[in-house]
Amino acid sequence: MTVKDRLAELGIELPPVAAAAGSYLPSVQSGNLLFTAGQLPFVDGRLPATGRVGAEVSPEDAKGYARVCGLNLLAVIDAAVGLDKVERVVKVVGFVASAEGFTGQPGVINGVSDLFAEVFGEPGRHARSAVGVAELPLGAPVEVEAIVQVG
Repeated sequence: MTVKDRLAELGIELPPVAAAAGSYLPSVQSGNLLFTAGQLPFVDGRLPATGRVGAEVSPEDAKGYARVCGLNLLAVIDAAVGLDKVERVVKVVGFVASAEGFTGQPGVINGVSDLFAEVFGEPGRHARSAVGVAELPLGAPVEVEAIVQVG
């Protein structure tokens, strides 16, 4: 079964790759590793919410937005090398715009981690960092980047 077949089985359609909002590339390949730029939870070219998790944005909603970031990451990877070339998701780094005292960043970033496990199976399980920050670009509640091994 191809990764595209798996996406169809899950009822997932990849979004278009968002245009870079600055002087960077959506991804860069070095050897057999593909590094992605951080992806915000854009849906149809706009953010579904802004604000800090634990204040303006609930942790449950933020977990869903992290999943959207994951879909955007899959679109970037597909455009760069094709999803079937992914041998392993190596590392995910998630940033959560956090209200003071909010410590649930790992639960938020589970949104993307769970997605990658659903799509890739065991090779989708990865090392990870989930970091709380004061602010993210455009007021986004989450941003996620990934490193994948490709063949």
